Amino acid sequence: MKTILIIFTFLLSSITVVGQGKFLTKQGYTSFYSSTPIEDIKADNNQVLSIIDTSSGTIAIAILMKSFSFEKALMQEHFNENYVESDRYPKATFKGKILDFETLTNKETKVTIVGDLTIHGVTKKMEIQGNINSTEKDISLKGGFEIEVADFGIKIPSVVANNIAKTIKVTYEFDHKPYQK
Repeated sequence: MKTILIIFTFLLSSITVVGQGKFLTKQGYTSFYSSTPIEDIKADNNQVLSIIDTSSGTIAIAILMKSFSFEKALMQEHFNENYVESDRYPKATFKGKILDFETLTNKETKVTIVGDLTIHGVTKKMEIQGNINSTEKDISLKGGFEIEVADFGIKIPSVVANNIAKTIKVTYEFDHKPYQK
């Protein structure tokens, strides 16, 4: 009986550790979309790193800018060389907190995420809406928001200014799994 009690206690404590640990994805998805009467531009990135600390509800995201893929190679080249200057600013990052994380249940819930978004070396405070589904084995987070290109010091040459929207729609989808050392 004592052995069963010890095993039961051990199992319960291991469940608690998973419930209060870190959840990670190295293959998160993010995209951005620019729409103008002249041209639509869409880029996808499936190599986004995201980690959530369930003990505090904090989240950190890192995106390699060169990992965005475009329909046209020339768009990708211009994006990396002329606009976001990927060699100089290789990553975009977000560091923040999922509000009321401790009240989440096992069903999809709308959440607000607040934090700092850094793109092109410029950091801005953001409040982002999303949907989260949290279980002991998985934390799925998805949503979207808009950014103003000019807010991040990205200069668009006047010759193509009508081809690129001033406001860009960003979407994200992350499927976090428990972090294993």
